[in-house]
Amino acid sequence: MSISLIYVSSGWYTEATPSNRMVLSIRSGINSEIAWALDRLYRLCANDQFILKTIPGLTDALFEWPEWYATEGYLVAEQHRLFAMPDAEHRKRRHALESIFILRNSATNEPNAYELANHSRTLPLLFNALTNLDPDTDMNAEFVLNAIELLQAISPGVILPDPASNKKDPLPTLLQIAGHSSNRSLIISALTLLAQLFSNIQNTRRLDSNSPALAASIRYLPLFVDRALIDASLNYLYAHLSHPPMVKAFLHHPLMPSTLRVLVSFLLSEQVEETVNLDISAATRTIPATTVVVPVHDLTKEELETLVPMPEPQRCYEWMKIMFVSTPDGELTQVDFWTLYKDAFTPFADRHPVLVASDVIKNVNVVFPQAQAMVLPGPPQRFVVRGVDRRKNTEAAPRFKCVWDRCQCSAPPFESPGELYDHLLQHLESSQNPESPCLWATCPLPSTSKQRLRPHLLTHLSSSQPPAKHPSQDDTITVTTDGESYPFTDPTKRQPPPPRQTNISYTRPVADPPSAALTALLIIRILFRSSFVATTETAPRVDGEHFGFPGVVEDDEGDDVVEDIGGELEGERRGRRAFVGIRRMMEDVRMKDETLMSWIVEMVYAAYDGLFRS
Repeated sequence: MSISLIYVSSGWYTEATPSNRMVLSIRSGINSEIAWALDRLYRLCANDQFILKTIPGLTDALFEWPEWYATEGYLVAEQHRLFAMPDAEHRKRRHALESIFILRNSATNEPNAYELANHSRTLPLLFNALTNLDPDTDMNAEFVLNAIELLQAISPGVILPDPASNKKDPLPTLLQIAGHSSNRSLIISALTLLAQLFSNIQNTRRLDSNSPALAASIRYLPLFVDRALIDASLNYLYAHLSHPPMVKAFLHHPLMPSTLRVLVSFLLSEQVEETVNLDISAATRTIPATTVVVPVHDLTKEELETLVPMPEPQRCYEWMKIMFVSTPDGELTQVDFWTLYKDAFTPFADRHPVLVASDVIKNVNVVFPQAQAMVLPGPPQRFVVRGVDRRKNTEAAPRFKCVWDRCQCSAPPFESPGELYDHLLQHLESSQNPESPCLWATCPLPSTSKQRLRPHLLTHLSSSQPPAKHPSQDDTITVTTDGESYPFTDPTKRQPPPPRQTNISYTRPVADPPSAALTALLIIRILFRSSFVATTETAPRVDGEHFGFPGVVEDDEGDDVVEDIGGELEGERRGRRAFVGIRRMMEDVRMKDETLMSWIVEMVYAAYDGLFRS
């Protein structure tokens, strides 16, 4: 049966009268009645509708058994550590545990917490329990744990007594539990309660730089897998270091640098990131790495012998039919037309006159009516003939064919580049002149010595085997899409193409860090603000010996010497050195919130500045 159903069916036991059966049963002194009432309250206390003050006398009745145990009953328990307590005392101890447990559960409801915080018997009970009872014994551990958790519920209004007074003081017991207990539940509860108590400004006077709770928090800080313990440790550290004198003292703590490193490691372990892949590839196109170049047709010896004796303009017409073809997309410059004609027939001009350039260009429209000579605007202007192109040789040219003497050599193709090279040397040696130009096809090399011409001939010979290709080399070439033509006019001036595919992978935070990580960040921030404060230690002053430039001045009188009162300057230097040591780790911290991330960036930049200040 659920708690709600129990509460409804037991409604007549919760009437708001002093004669309420549960109150009367608790005060009856009859064990069976007391056990029955406490069992009913045990089931009802976790219900939000259960309000202590609606049942007159119930709160006072629940205090009786815990007060007995906190003032008298614990002595009986100590006398029977090795053997069982007498039945009467054992039942009283049981009633005390159940009563304080009911009070502790009731305090989770805000009206009940307010009722208990203002009740005159609450603090005396809890202070007596935390002062008199030994928390290390098994018989007292559960009672002390409930007392601590009840005190947590009402801690905002709790003021710790002055140590000089004779009042009961729970602080020593709480510090002992936090610093030396082996009971995990008690340690967590004690650290949590201490953090809440020291959040009250009136209790900060009881803080101690050598507190056992501080040592325990540092000791348990690396236990990232124990979330409850790490939360309690972080909360206490934050409450402890939020007090300026304590953080200044902590800068001198021998474990301060390692604590700072653990805090940053915790931030890194708590951040949740996703990997983002961003494609920043530019627009490219690929072309084959190797292309088959079809050679243009050059006049053969037989064709030239046929054309030379023809009269003009018939010779020009026939020459164009042999050298060019009609192509709608073709384009040649007028200079190319004239140069090809002049190079072919000028050597025979003494017997067979040649046409002038303008007549040659006019004849293009006679042979190719669809062609058109035009001037393309610049700058610079281009004089072209559009609609014609050079004729290509339909038969593949032999690989090792000699084209010496401007393609007039009649030797048959050779089997290897070595045989072709030997043949070219014969051409070279047959010349009687000490200097000779390169007569290979259209090579423009001017006259040079035969000694230099011999290695030059090798540049015209192709290898018998294609060059070996590395396994990682692709079969295509990447070029930009801005109209860059291939083959390149001048490959040495080719701009490096962008990569075909470029992906940038980076991580970014998915969500803000959990509350424990935020507490760790606040602690780091406190240490940072205390380490990188503005001091007059390095303030520049004008020094006459440095020609008026700012410098460090040594004053003989000592009037302006900065005194390191209480070691504050040394503490700041230690803090800066600690941040310098973790700057690499801080660079890996990512926060989704821009404000929090700006804190990280500020601390990283300051840590690099601290390299020179520390």
